[in-house]
Amino acid sequence: MKAVTWQGRRTVSVEQVPDPVIQEPTDAIVRITSSAICGSDLHLYEVLTPYMHKNDVLGHEPMGIVQEVGSAVTNLKPGDRVVIPFNISCGHCWMCTRGLQSQCETTQVREQGSGASLLGFSELYGSVPGGQAEFLRVPHADYGPVKVGHELPDERYLYLSDILPTAWQGVKYADVPAGGTLTVFGLGPVGQFAARIGRHLGQRVIAVEPVAERRAMAERHGIETLDFTKDIGDELREMTDGRGPDAVVDAVGMESHDSPLGAFAQNAVNLLPEAIAKKAMETAGVDRLTVLHAAIDSVRRGGTISLSGVYGGTASPMPLMNMFDKQIQTRMGQCNVRHWTDELLPIVEDPSDPLGVMDLMTHSIGLDEAPAAYEKFQKKQDGCIKVIIRP
Repeated sequence: MKAVTWQGRRTVSVEQVPDPVIQEPTDAIVRITSSAICGSDLHLYEVLTPYMHKNDVLGHEPMGIVQEVGSAVTNLKPGDRVVIPFNISCGHCWMCTRGLQSQCETTQVREQGSGASLLGFSELYGSVPGGQAEFLRVPHADYGPVKVGHELPDERYLYLSDILPTAWQGVKYADVPAGGTLTVFGLGPVGQFAARIGRHLGQRVIAVEPVAERRAMAERHGIETLDFTKDIGDELREMTDGRGPDAVVDAVGMESHDSPLGAFAQNAVNLLPEAIAKKAMETAGVDRLTVLHAAIDSVRRGGTISLSGVYGGTASPMPLMNMFDKQIQTRMGQCNVRHWTDELLPIVEDPSDPLGVMDLMTHSIGLDEAPAAYEKFQKKQDGCIKVIIRP
């Protein structure tokens, strides 16, 4: 089969790889009909290269049609249409039964000290082949895949694989009080949905984003927007009675721009030999923290910061004195996808499309066009916000 594979820093290619087969009784094989490129894929493309291997198959936002199931899978059959969560969870361990599927004790990558295995996401999370391919082996298919109908287009459902529940969890973790104000930093795909979810839940939402096309998309959904400037904290306080927003969702993470020291650290690490680079990632501050520091400055005293953006450095400096003085609460973590999908499924199927899932994709491509699309998405060219691959 054809698949999008990692070949080196900022280099992906479409290659012929072996077709997946059933390996465990709880596996399923799915023919992929749509698979999105995620902002987290850019972490593999750019920053987390020490943990990648040549010919790793990328992609963790897939959906498609079941082709074959293992002997222990009784909830699915060939012909079923499914969305596949990016984290691989068993559904019955201590963590899963408490709604912490991203920490699944059955699939934890203990040799890396990491949580649940992820599709298409480096040796940090198990090096499991991903879904930017013609076919995908789905482990723990007796629990993970979300079965959906055949009537609506893929875009109605595809985002249940990652970015929609990630945004939903981010806003829930932000714990905005009734009638309160939420600020979302970053209007990539997760930020777009976080802003719309805040509006859907009755909050005032102010989004901060330097790219004009992304601000325009959010404004179509009733979101107030601001450009990102060095005075953004003052601007937000001026709009919120001098206090700042009640909560902030950071939907940017380690790829924050306007962070020259973080950019230098990331580039330097990726010039080191693999073993040394891994140690540097594990012991150094390599994140671009401009947005996170802006969130800490902007949020009101006693407010909450919810991190949906991914950070990768274990020693990134934090202004703990200011955070303590402002009594800031923080929540974060990989999304527990299956914890939220039953809640979100009727919303994405609502004919009125309250979260605008049909207004996110900007580029629809075939597999062979994926390398160019990665570069375009990474450089934010051609109004690129969300790319869907149709194998």
